[in-house]
Amino acid sequence: MPDGALPVLDVRDLKTVFKTRSGEVHAVNSVTFDVKPGELLGVVGESGSGKSVTMMSLIGLLPSPPADVKDGQVLFDGQDLLKINPNDLRHVRGGEIGFVFQDPMTSLNPVFNVGFQITEPLRIHMGMNKKQARARAVELLELVGIPDAARRLKDFPHQFSGGMRQRVMIAIALACDPKVLIADEPTTALDVTIQAQIIELIKELREKLGMAIIWITHDLGVIAGIADRVMVMYGGQVVEQAPVRELFGNPQHPYTRALLQTIPSVRGARAEKLNVIEGQPPILGAAPEACPFRDRCPNRFERCDRENPLRRPVGAAGHDAACHYDFTTGGPHAG
Repeated sequence: MPDGALPVLDVRDLKTVFKTRSGEVHAVNSVTFDVKPGELLGVVGESGSGKSVTMMSLIGLLPSPPADVKDGQVLFDGQDLLKINPNDLRHVRGGEIGFVFQDPMTSLNPVFNVGFQITEPLRIHMGMNKKQARARAVELLELVGIPDAARRLKDFPHQFSGGMRQRVMIAIALACDPKVLIADEPTTALDVTIQAQIIELIKELREKLGMAIIWITHDLGVIAGIADRVMVMYGGQVVEQAPVRELFGNPQHPYTRALLQTIPSVRGARAEKLNVIEGQPPILGAAPEACPFRDRCPNRFERCDRENPLRRPVGAAGHDAACHYDFTTGGPHAG
């Protein structure tokens, strides 16, 4: 990643609400972040923290209704993706921003062979003819490590293993040489050996193609090995962001610290008991006016109950956290 590079994707104050029969759900609350060319940004947090909804909001993948992206900017190549017309957004989504979903079996169309599913975006977004698209599809399957690629273009999703289906999904996402690849928990449904293969594949593709990657996961162990920078989400908002080594070595939000303590470890001959974060995530029936983590936080004090903290610089350069508590002094932040 070049030093001083401008962001390829710059998200500012994003807010997304779901309208339900029982009222509104404020799923994404003033989320701000960016990602630079060649950078891998890890996005972590519990289920329901807003990770996937945030990324799907960026490129119009949420059904509307019930979803409503109420506010914010998503700047990509000088244009705000929240303001461009639906046809232009489809071209960005299919061509310049790739998306790899969590479960390839439900994301791939079972009635079309994989060759059709890879060549379709090439013909729509790249203007290739049938012969050109087929040749490129073979290259893509070879790139993601599927043997006998030309023959396997005729196969259907059910004829591939789980790991191979995920490789097909990655090939589709890479078809149009995207500038940004969003991977939404791409290894969750796979066994440990296949997970490791997919992670290595993504690392190799990033080095070869130089694209920016946003990797959504609940697995901090994965992030530690692949990310440049980590964004921690809780209650639909970003609570901490830092370079990966800084985050693991000097966490400055109580939720981040609690997450890190849940990572399994084995010392000596016996495994230690797993730590858990006591309590439940917040119900997002309204935009938070107080700290969303306060009910589970061991450092809670009076200010946490009346004011949602803004992110402020802490620790090393590029490190910020949204917390009223200062771990350096062991007391409240001044101001």
